[in-house]
Formats: sequence, structure tokens, C-alpha cells
Amino acid sequence: MTGTTGGTTSTTGTTRVTSPTSSTRTTRHPHTPGEGYGPDHAPDHGPDRPYDLVGVGIGPFNLSLAALAHGTPGPLATAFYDQRPAFHWHPGQLIDGATLQVPFLADLVTLADPASPWTFLNYLRARDRLFPFYFAEKFHIHRAEYDAYCRWVSEHLPGLHFGHHVDTVRWNPERRLFEVDFTQLDADGEATALGRAHTRNVVLGVGTAPHVPEPLRPLADAPDVPVIHSADYLAHRDTLLAAGHVTVIGSGQSGAEIFLDLLRARPAGAERLHWLARTEAFAPMEYSKLGLEHFTPDYTQYFHALPEQARAELLPLQWQLHKGIDAETLAAVHDELYRRTLHGGWPDAVLTPGVQVRTAGRVAGTHLELHLEHVRQGTRSRLTTEAVVLATGYRERPLDHLLAGLEPHLRRDFAGRPRVDAGYRLVLDGIDSDPDSSSGPAAGSGAVYVQNAERHTHGVGTPDLGLAAWRSAAILNSVTGKEPYPLPRRTAFTTFGLDAREAPSLPAQSRKLTPLAENV
Repeated sequence: MTGTTGGTTSTTGTTRVTSPTSSTRTTRHPHTPGEGYGPDHAPDHGPDRPYDLVGVGIGPFNLSLAALAHGTPGPLATAFYDQRPAFHWHPGQLIDGATLQVPFLADLVTLADPASPWTFLNYLRARDRLFPFYFAEKFHIHRAEYDAYCRWVSEHLPGLHFGHHVDTVRWNPERRLFEVDFTQLDADGEATALGRAHTRNVVLGVGTAPHVPEPLRPLADAPDVPVIHSADYLAHRDTLLAAGHVTVIGSGQSGAEIFLDLLRARPAGAERLHWLARTEAFAPMEYSKLGLEHFTPDYTQYFHALPEQARAELLPLQWQLHKGIDAETLAAVHDELYRRTLHGGWPDAVLTPGVQVRTAGRVAGTHLELHLEHVRQGTRSRLTTEAVVLATGYRERPLDHLLAGLEPHLRRDFAGRPRVDAGYRLVLDGIDSDPDSSSGPAAGSGAVYVQNAERHTHGVGTPDLGLAAWRSAAILNSVTGKEPYPLPRRTAFTTFGLDAREAPSLPAQSRKLTPLAENV
């Protein structure tokens, strides 16, 4: 159940086609959040007053954090940087009719502070669309509407700096602060100035990047070759529709949406489409009510407490929780294929799971040749096509370059990945931003937090939009050392794991097990 995901989400956003606020908080609720808010109301900062919090990346997750930070008492001095000129969320995948997999309540703030002025409902109210939304009875909103909502927040929220590329984060032991170096960019992406921010806390929300499988990288990197990632689908849609034969690779929601969109746009009997996937089937996403409890804070806390090796073994087994296809989308694909058989014949569309691409290359100048292998059969074949869409997902952007200045302090796990504690903080050695502390960062003393870079430590819910507000609230509670956003004590009916506490002591004779049946 991913709705994905900071910076650029993972899967970050799968889609489908077809506790009360603390009484000590004072929150204003203007019709338009820009009223009563703005740079003039932000806390002063400078060489003598560093930021309390600097965010790197302005995707949905750090935008959620910025929105909730705006409502904390104090107030917090914050700044968020992103190299893009403005907020956009997966513009290449805003296909007509595609909706979020998560309900509209999974906006930037509601599940932490439903009274916030930055809710999706307040966005509708500001746009005079609240009653139309009420009568539309839409629980799952369009992807394009979610993108417009987030952009609305980004245009009204102070402290967001687009056109700023963060180069590195380092620790200044003399000042006991983090230094964030950035380059300011012009409209063409050219550097115009350098800058530095000092801060007590850093939050990395750089998101994910499109993943291209190794056999297809040479073609994807070559100019003028129609091999594109699903992230860029809409920009190349006309080219793909004009191609004689198109192959879609990928078993997830994006692959299904793109295959369906191409299928609907091509004439019956001349579809000339292939859809290939490595998975054993074009499988539906786990969307049962109890299954969805894997995307609760309760499960996140359970997963983090598991041993590293157990977490590593568990994650690949949970692919259907976040990499499957919405059942309605699968039904829409089948309905469209079936409709094309009504007058006899079968559509010229081939759907084959269990297949991987071994190698790929160009043939006959304008054609592409894919060398395929069916894993279970052990058979191999070749497929000639004119264009390829790679719906092959996303991978977390590596943090090594950004954190090069902190490398001596970083602690890593058995696979070389940064360790992240239960509070979303990187585990750092030799850094103490609190003069009275000798044990490293603690609540309220300063740390480097991560968003959507901790799947290996926090599980499948990491890129899910439904956990965005809760994680942001948890980070702000840690940063302030207080509880501006009280969090629920329980979020799932499922009890994940056994209680490790010892049972009350009993006499030895009472603890003796009596077999219920003798062995035969």
C-alpha cells in the first residue's frame, strides 16, 4: 500500500485506475494558510542563531515535515532545500483516471494533526471545491489532484527554497552544529551562488530514483533510443503510440497502468503490445484490512526491533504488500482485452510473467531486440520491438556523496548501509551537539534524520504516504524534546510478535508439561 514516495517516491506511489491535538498548542486555521503566515512571521536565524531544522529535498515527506513544523510552538526555525525549480510529484505518471492507492486522509498532515491548515480538505475549501468533493464521494483521489494539493502547500508554506542543490552535510565540532553547503541555481539549472546553513538537526528526504536493469542500461542511456522509464511516460506517450510495437517491462502498478493506457489507445486487432514481468504472475496487491496493518506504526516498530538478518530475509517476501497491482486495474486490463474479442479473434497483445531480460541491443537500425529467459521453463527466446517502457520501479538514492563529510561518524550494518535507529536518526559516533551530553545525539539535542531511506530498518511502510504525517510528527517530537504532536499508543488490531517478558513464576511441578496424546 504505497503512495510513495519524499523527493521522487518509490514506487514510491502505487495507484489504481478506474488523536486529538494537544491542548497546549495554538494553531491558526486561515482559509488560505498564507494568511497570517509567511517569512515575516518566521523565527530569526543567522550566524548567532542557527536553524533548528534543515531539510534536504522537498518531496511529499519533507513537505509533510515542513507543514507540521510550521504549527509547532516556539516556533522552530526551519529551512528546506530542493534543486528543482518547483514542486512536482511524478509528472510523467499522472495518467488520466489514475488514483492514489491510499485514502485522501493520507495527506501531508491529517493523521498527525487533522486540525492543521495544511490538510487536503482545507485545500479544497480554499479552492471552493469542498461541496463538489463531498458529492463526488471519492475516498481515493486522482494522482493529479494530489500533485496539485502538494504544490498548493509548497506555494504557501514559508521556508521552502527551490533551485538550491545541497552539496554536502558535515559536522562542525567547534560550533557543535551541522553545516549544510548548497549551490543556488538559476532557471536553467546553472550555479549562481554558494551558501551555507548551520543547523542543530538535518532531515534527509532526497527520495528515490528510477531503476533501470543492468541489461537495458546501454539502450536507456543511448540518445534517440525509445527505451524510457515509466517515470517519463507521459512525456513520450505520443512517440510510443506511434511505434509499431511496444513492450512494457514490469509487474507492478505502473506497468499495469501504462499497458492499459496503451491498449486503450490502439486499434482492435492491431494492438502489437507485449507485457513482460519477472514475477510468477501479474499478481494483485495485498489489500485486505488486516493486511494493510503492515503499514501502521505498530508494524514499523515491530520490524525495527527484529535482528538485521531477519529484516533482510523478510523484506523480499513482502513484495505483494507494495509491488502488486490493484485488483481494479487488473480487472480493467482483462475487461479491455475481453471487449476486443466480442467480434471474434484475439487482441494482438501478449502478457507473459516469469520472464527476465538477459541482454538487449539494436537491430536493423530502428528496432530493438530483447533476449528473454523463462526462469521456470529454462527456455530462451528473442523479441523484436520498436519501443520499450521500463516500469521497473525505483531505488533509494544513495546518501554516500551527500554524507561524505560525516563518513567518519557513520555506523553501518552488515550490508554497508547506514544504521537508522527507531526514531529515524542515523546512528553517528563522536557527535555531541549538547554540551551536557557525552553519549551522542538524544531527543532535542541534534541529529540527522532520514525519510524514505530506511526500508532496510523500518520495513515496507517506509515509502507509504499513509505513514508520512506520523513519521514527521515523530521526528518533530524528537527534535523539540517535547510532544507537540501526541502520537497514538496503538494503531493495529494485529499484535506483531510475542511478548518477550517472562511469565509469572510458578512452582516447578506446575510448569511441567503434560502431553495431550501419547506417541503412537
